[in-house]
Amino acid sequence: MNGVVKKKTDKGFGFISPEGSDKDLFFHSNSLVGVTFDEIQEGDNVTFEEEDSPKGKNATNVQRV
Repeated sequence: MNGVVKKKTDKGFGFISPEGSDKDLFFHSNSLVGVTFDEIQEGDNVTFEEEDSPKGKNATNVQRV
């Protein structure tokens, strides 16, 4: 899937706005591939996979495009 980093926090997590969806997805710094949390910025285009968690859907395998 494709999306844009909508928001980052200073606690090591953030939210992605997926293309074609109104619901943002949570991502954790551990889910980043090929980039560190400090390197990824709000507004960056990313690809990712969705996974189910007890709190809803999350983004995993997040890669900057």
